Amino acid sequence: MKEFLEQCKTREVGPFLIRLALAIVFIVHGSQKFQNMEGTAGFFGSLGFPAFVAYLIAFVELAGGIAMLLGIFTAWAGILLALVMAGAIYLVKFNQGFSGGYELDLTLLLAALSVVFSGPGCWTVKCFSGKCAHK
Repeated sequence: MKEFLEQCKTREVGPFLIRLALAIVFIVHGSQKFQNMEGTAGFFGSLGFPAFVAYLIAFVELAGGIAMLLGIFTAWAGILLALVMAGAIYLVKFNQGFSGGYELDLTLLLAALSVVFSGPGCWTVKCFSGKCAHK
């Protein structure tokens, strides 16, 4: 463990904090969608989507959040989460304006893309198991 911590420089804290923020938000939002799937499906239905899209979005948010937390499949998770946020901005939030509208969605979209382009950093489940490419 000491060797791992010595090899992971302070710059590695940044990617972890971005992943942690994404994980918390998306795990909570995905869980909430599953807990009220009738309401979630109804909302997506009001946008003209079939019910399975509500399940798909809830799954992407929950699984994507878990992937971000663990630092696994982060590129795929980041792309999917960014697409979900782009859809939310386009279909729901854009007409509300930036402030009080799509500001959080845009922040989440850009944070997810940051992980896609920068990688998960070395504070991941894979690294703690001793299989990290950073070592």
